[in-house]
Amino acid sequence: MEIRSVTLFAPAGSNPATFAPFLAAARRAFPVPVQTLRLATPPFPDWWADAADAASAAYVADLVQGWSDAGINYLSLGPVQLHHDPAWLDLIPTLIAAGPAFASAAVADTQGNLDVARAQRIAHIIRRNSVLQPNGFGNLYFAALAHCPPGSPFFPVAYHHGGSPHFAIAVQSADVALQAIQGASNLEAARERLIAGIEQQSAGIAAAAHDLTRAFGIPFSGIDFSLAPFPDEQHTLGGALEALGLAHLGGAGSLFAAAFITEAINRAQFPRCGFSGLMLPVLEDAVLARRAAAGHLTIASLLSYAAVCGVGLDTVPLAGDIEEAEIAGILLDLAALSCRLRKPLTARLMPLPGLAPGDPVIFDFPYFAGSRVMPSPGGGIRPPLSADSAIHLSPIPYT
Repeated sequence: MEIRSVTLFAPAGSNPATFAPFLAAARRAFPVPVQTLRLATPPFPDWWADAADAASAAYVADLVQGWSDAGINYLSLGPVQLHHDPAWLDLIPTLIAAGPAFASAAVADTQGNLDVARAQRIAHIIRRNSVLQPNGFGNLYFAALAHCPPGSPFFPVAYHHGGSPHFAIAVQSADVALQAIQGASNLEAARERLIAGIEQQSAGIAAAAHDLTRAFGIPFSGIDFSLAPFPDEQHTLGGALEALGLAHLGGAGSLFAAAFITEAINRAQFPRCGFSGLMLPVLEDAVLARRAAAGHLTIASLLSYAAVCGVGLDTVPLAGDIEEAEIAGILLDLAALSCRLRKPLTARLMPLPGLAPGDPVIFDFPYFAGSRVMPSPGGGIRPPLSADSAIHLSPIPYT
């Protein structure tokens, strides 16, 4: 297990140099390796001067450089939210290309409000992002959000609430689940072993985090113990799910397996924040990538798992020419789940220029496994579903 990120949440306009001692200490403070140090600001439309600012690219580059000098590896500028002018969405490709910086955009908020027009505009941004780089990598830095509050340390969803600085931890911990389940004789034993593994690992991380707070006065706000994978056979969450007894992920029993592991995370005692659930990024997990390439994993099945876990649709490889109307429909499906279940979900969709469904997907990037372009559901939304409208979806009434 490793720490994917120590994420600092700080107000816009903070002086990076004042945080450099904290960041240097954070890199070596924990009992497990720290991969990256990250900064999340409040939503950039709240503090940016002008959505049409011609100097925005230079400003982002300078901002990223200043924080990089202080020790930050990646920076998130936060989301365009539903109450922001939609013109801010058009600035996102510039931010991503200039930094590169992470950004996001809400299609639904934490109150159950869903904006169909935003879904269509966000689909357009996803297509624009897809051609920022020849390999389609631009959308690695962008996600659509539904019901996502501030404070999650995972990118691209991370953003600050705008108050005093604090920090949180995002872990890469799929191996904890894999080891717990592989050594278990039955479901009860698997659950007990997984809970114990999470609590043991989080205790050491939390103790070190509290030491940092005492030393630097920056509050620690928790651990997002989502079981994030790494694309090898020792750190695969897909492998952990299949170790429960599945013939293959995507087959019968997969929804139960997703719910089972997520419920175990919920039972564990640790200072939690963010999603703290099941993370199924298709291209970041060796088994997920293989099952997607074989056609066992689909967008529909991933959405069904999102209903009982998190985080939604992540690093999903799509055809480069997928229509915006189809992307918008996928975003609406995700947002509907989020509103009805009142749970945070995200979509990081990656149309890949020049590639069609079934084509091989290979990146020269250590955090991605090889796969194939996944087929999309087909079609796309049309009137009246595609008419510009904002609606409220009430949560499912439970009795």
